[in-house]
Amino acid sequence: MDRHVDIRPGERLDDLLTHDIRIIQSDDVFSFSLDAVLLGRFCTVPPRGRVADLCTGNGVIPLLLSTRTKADIVGVEIQEKLAAMAVRNMRLNGLEERIRIVQDDLKTVHQSLGYGKFDVVTVNPPYLPVASGDWKTNPHIAAARHEIYCTLDDVLAACSRLVRTGGKVAMVHRPSRLAEILCGMRQHRLEPKRIRLVHPRAGEEANIVLIEAVRDGKPELRVLPPLIVYEGSQYCRELLDVYYGRSDRLGTDEPDLERQQVETGKGELSL
Repeated sequence: MDRHVDIRPGERLDDLLTHDIRIIQSDDVFSFSLDAVLLGRFCTVPPRGRVADLCTGNGVIPLLLSTRTKADIVGVEIQEKLAAMAVRNMRLNGLEERIRIVQDDLKTVHQSLGYGKFDVVTVNPPYLPVASGDWKTNPHIAAARHEIYCTLDDVLAACSRLVRTGGKVAMVHRPSRLAEILCGMRQHRLEPKRIRLVHPRAGEEANIVLIEAVRDGKPELRVLPPLIVYEGSQYCRELLDVYYGRSDRLGTDEPDLERQQVETGKGELSL
């Protein structure tokens, strides 16, 4: 059943190319990129349970996760405009009963969501310290890129508070801060378990890192094979499979849930 599309001035409707999911976006706020798709397909999710997505933006990661699990999902976003857009995106896709959007500060959201209540926490946080770059031009985009509302330590502390013992925390970030991330995770009782580096092309430095940790887990870190995004001028097969919906998880040819057919050949995501 086609649902009413609540599009506001300056907004557009994009296709996530999987499970007939659509998403409202705007150039006035930060639009999702490859990072979000990779995180949504990299993290481990249970068939059911509870999942929290921090810094959820317009809700792209909860939308992607809804294709992999029947778990209840909560998206947390501090910016009012983005949180409202995320609410409309859940309604647009008929997921408002399964995915709840909370406008709140991740530093204090545990007070309402509870300690240790989630099986999985995902987060695509701001990558850059406030002191770096020009962050005053567009406040919405600046908050998505720079640590204006939360630092890396704030993010890791929030993940640790929300996830249960034995639960998993998955993050996408920049490799330049990997040492800081790993040290911070251990300080907050999050034991790194899986790392995957993402390289634009063979022979080039990684520009994305995917990390999954376990709350109070035992030390044992697996460094997975690198993901090379481009083969020539085209996305690699693995990325095409998750981007166009032929597989619901990175690193496997088998989807997590029974799939719907998805047409290929539409659009591209920026690195």
